[in-house]
Amino acid sequence: MQVPFFQIDAFTSTRFKGNPAAVMVLPTFPSDTLLQTIAAENNLAETAFLVPRETDYSLRWFTPAVEVPLCGHATLASAAVVIERLDIGRDTVTFSTASGLLKVWRKGGSYTLDFPTRQSEAIPIPADMASALNATPIEVYSSQYNYLVLLDSAKVLRELKPDFAAIAGFDRPGLIVTAKGDEGFDFVSRYFAPAKGVSEDPVTGAAHCMLAPYWAAKTGKTAFRAHQASRRGGEVRCRLSGDRVELEGNCIFFIEGHASIDF
Repeated sequence: MQVPFFQIDAFTSTRFKGNPAAVMVLPTFPSDTLLQTIAAENNLAETAFLVPRETDYSLRWFTPAVEVPLCGHATLASAAVVIERLDIGRDTVTFSTASGLLKVWRKGGSYTLDFPTRQSEAIPIPADMASALNATPIEVYSSQYNYLVLLDSAKVLRELKPDFAAIAGFDRPGLIVTAKGDEGFDFVSRYFAPAKGVSEDPVTGAAHCMLAPYWAAKTGKTAFRAHQASRRGGEVRCRLSGDRVELEGNCIFFIEGHASIDF
């Protein structure tokens, strides 16, 4: 069977920046084994699988190694596929996902994602955190999804050379590092998830679900211009509203075609 296939750079207006995501439109979800095999074949941080459901869509996300419960950049890319290719003329779409109903809307040239926040709590700095990061943590927070580590400066964060094998052994699947922003940004971050098959994710929407409430508690602000300082880099504009966070960004199409799948 031939199914529509797209590759999109998300959280950027410049091709080859931001975070690339594959989006595949399927008539129904095949086995999890096949979905995981396809994601491994695509070998991007995430592959999004879309299935039409009446007026909207079901959405699942897979890294090359595992299915994940929430993914920002691949949701942004999926919304662009629906609004700019599948159903031209609409400006909103709601996805049914493992994290509930996620609404995305387009205004002008950007998209806004309505996501749940991820709250965290301060914990003692784990003994092996500094050696895994090759840097000194200022403080560490934890949620069921990730550790979040505050570093001394954006310069330290940008120059970080972590030990991915050590991070993969942590009891959380992902590690966010963050610091006060530079270059006009409110804060900067990076995200490491080797246990999920992604050593460093270029731009991570879901990480900002934890970063936005963290920085809101520190600064008293509710709106932020954030930069994820990976090699590719990307910008995420965050607005906190109660237990939800709006993540705004741009995206650009790179590949459009069809993939052959045997269901």
